[in-house]
Amino acid sequence: MKNLAVYLKNYIKECILAPLFKLLEASFELTVPFIMASIIDIGIESGDTAYIIRMGLLLVLLAAVGFGSACAAQYFAAKAAIGFSTELRSGMLRKIQSLSFSDMDRLGGSRLITRMTSDINQAQNGVNQALRLLLRSPFVVFGAMAAAFVIDTKSALIFALVIVLLCIVVFAVILTSIPMHTRAQRSLDSLTGKVRENLNGVRAFTCEDEEEAEFEKRNALLTLLQLKVGRVSAVLNPLTLMIVNAAIILLIWTGAIQVNIGSLTQGEVTALYNLMSQILIELVKMANLIITMTKSAACAKRCSKLMDYSSTRLCGSALPDENAPRGSVEFSGVSFTFPDGREPAIEGISFSAAPGETIGIIGSTGSGKSSIVNLIPGFYPATEGVVRVDGVNVADFEPHALSERIGIVPQKAMLFEGTIRSNLLMGNENADDELLISALRTAQALEIIESKPKGLDEHVEQGGRNFSGGQKQRLTIARALVRQPEILILDDSASALDYATDAKLRMSIRSMENPPTTFIVSQRAASIRYADRIIVMEDGRIVGMGTHDSLLGSCEVYKEIYYSQFRDEGGAA
Repeated sequence: MKNLAVYLKNYIKECILAPLFKLLEASFELTVPFIMASIIDIGIESGDTAYIIRMGLLLVLLAAVGFGSACAAQYFAAKAAIGFSTELRSGMLRKIQSLSFSDMDRLGGSRLITRMTSDINQAQNGVNQALRLLLRSPFVVFGAMAAAFVIDTKSALIFALVIVLLCIVVFAVILTSIPMHTRAQRSLDSLTGKVRENLNGVRAFTCEDEEEAEFEKRNALLTLLQLKVGRVSAVLNPLTLMIVNAAIILLIWTGAIQVNIGSLTQGEVTALYNLMSQILIELVKMANLIITMTKSAACAKRCSKLMDYSSTRLCGSALPDENAPRGSVEFSGVSFTFPDGREPAIEGISFSAAPGETIGIIGSTGSGKSSIVNLIPGFYPATEGVVRVDGVNVADFEPHALSERIGIVPQKAMLFEGTIRSNLLMGNENADDELLISALRTAQALEIIESKPKGLDEHVEQGGRNFSGGQKQRLTIARALVRQPEILILDDSASALDYATDAKLRMSIRSMENPPTTFIVSQRAASIRYADRIIVMEDGRIVGMGTHDSLLGSCEVYKEIYYSQFRDEGGAA
């Protein structure tokens, strides 16, 4: 967890001042029992009212200064804790963005969400509490014991015994509860994943009863684990109270005997009682601190593991020759297996695409169509073989230069909260309105802008909820075109478009002044019919490659797909 300390480097001053102010406050508190003892033994004993008033005013002054110190400590601790969580959250987001698709599949979205929210919030709480109490409470406890030795050695032995017993209890609870907190957080990951799954597919499959039962099962497990760790943690306060109260009874009993024999004064016994009460208060605080710290330690450990995770994202440095054709793609004996997959998703894939060429990829669900195009931008590394873009192995390609060459429209059209303009500028932040309008026109999305009162500045809700499926797809295609890519990947990204709009889109892309090398992944034969070459996939292998006419005569799989759709669509294909 040492790697998380770097996120406190900008708050070193606050990390020093917060404990110092708390120690200052504690020092004032430790002097209070001695002042009370002097009031009893000197002021009350002699009836000196002026002395009592002076000491009373001194107590008020100490309280005021202590209160100010506590406020200052709280301010600096909060500033450091909030700054720590803010920078850690930013660092974690950068880490997540550096992960490959394989890493994301392996880690899981629900785990990453829990790290970014619950775990970081708990770690922030731990930092805040630690800065305020981690030094203060032990300082008061051991300071009170030292003060007790100054007053009376025999009575101070009671303090020493109490502290030893409490340390045993505290460490027993810590060692027991930390692994339990870790298991509880894992269960929270599982529950978060199920909730996320249901939010994405709510009421889509009319399996509410089964999903509710599974949710209740995971929720019950989380509740059980939290109750277990809660019971262990709950033991701490009663045990500390019982031990300290027993010590107070013993202290008063032995103190009364020593007052009778003249070994101690009444003021000194009162001071010892006050010191023991301070220990009790601090130990209650420490007990709560330990519970918080064990939770925070478990959460911080999980955050630390994510930050230490070694990304498998490709990070080469090679660049293509400036004179090489721009937009060429070549697959040479490529196979790919998903992380933890038992069988290859694609196997033995070999083909090449010349600059400006349109390649259609068709096949049944799960045949490996998307897997092929995900290898081009390096989302996944090829298990075997080589994928080349502009003659350079994708594994060796400088990532930023590679991404600049490629425009990708994924299967699920995703718009981000903001405006249409802000979404389009994600493709190219330097694009002017002329380029945006041109991209929208090519993507058959210009009518969307024209129909909105604010045009390009029309508000987009989270996920593009205020747009239809077809509108979202056309806007995401426009966003990819704004990049002016050399390679354009349309991964089943026109599924929500009618055939006429789909045809206009393809014709518009082909008629661009410098058309990109275009990969069209689709299950609709009409979408890829006029491609320069069509790749037919079946069970992860290429079973046919050629033009539409040649495949109708040579590829049974393509013929079956085409004629089944031709009949269903009444000749629209």
